[in-house]
Amino acid sequence: MIDEKIRKLKQNIARVIVGKQEVVDLLLTGLLAGGHILINDVPGTGKTKLVKSLARSINASFKRIQFTPDLQPADITGMYYYNQKKGDFEFRPGPIMNNIILADEINRAVPRTQSSLLEAMQEKQVTIEGEYHRLKEPFMVIATQNPVELEGTFPLPEAQLDRFFMEVAMGYPDKNEEIKIMQRFKRKSPLSDLKPVIEAEDIISLRKKVQEIEISRVLLEYIRDLSRETRQEEKIELGISPRGSLFLMQAAQAYSFVTGRKYVLPDDIKFLFPYLARHRIKLKYEHQLTGEGRDEFIEEILTRVEVPAEDIDD
Repeated sequence: MIDEKIRKLKQNIARVIVGKQEVVDLLLTGLLAGGHILINDVPGTGKTKLVKSLARSINASFKRIQFTPDLQPADITGMYYYNQKKGDFEFRPGPIMNNIILADEINRAVPRTQSSLLEAMQEKQVTIEGEYHRLKEPFMVIATQNPVELEGTFPLPEAQLDRFFMEVAMGYPDKNEEIKIMQRFKRKSPLSDLKPVIEAEDIISLRKKVQEIEISRVLLEYIRDLSRETRQEEKIELGISPRGSLFLMQAAQAYSFVTGRKYVLPDDIKFLFPYLARHRIKLKYEHQLTGEGRDEFIEEILTRVEVPAEDIDD
């Protein structure tokens, strides 16, 4: 049975977002696992509306950062400035000091600015002038990028990509959903009336419940085997790290909770694997030139690694 707070979140988001239940479940999976999400899709598919719908459904602080080439690290983390009235330096917190961060078009910022998120995403803190500043909990970065428009963009380095819990895409709506979207937004955006349905503290308590979700040794071995297979594939230069394996385990626990179960199934791992693997796998240069894609390799690996059979006793 789906937790009541999760059910409220899904219903509230569905007041704005038409369909896309799978994407919503993945977003909530990242939220409850304490991970960050990269939404990689073309403009106009509803990426920003989805993030805003989630943020407004939770009584937590939210900030959108528009990434541009002239954005500086201090514009994100904050800085010390001299207060002439007080005759002393004071800290001015940046937008990163909020619960949910929308890093819009993250690949438009220069690598130096992109890297200012590394410590925040991994350590849940930022270091400014040698002083540590802890970030609010819960803390989540949701970044967007356009995979088609490459002019004036800076690809995310592997170290940055690995810190994203998973990569998802909105995709285009089907023909009936597209009509519903136009009807829903005909007079005004439903975002304007969206109210919080849960508190920020609820997310922290839900995360503790996720940690209690049962995952067997056999399924941990399945995760290990999938990750190791990416490292042994001759066409892949960079496979999934042990951090990626850990993330896949946490994602499976969170997804089971989001979908109303107290235990992880093999199919959960098989379903989630592409979302956690796609942005972590780097093909060797000669295979990049041939146009062979990561998705084909991921599908090969899922076919190659035997799915364990488990008898689940409800």
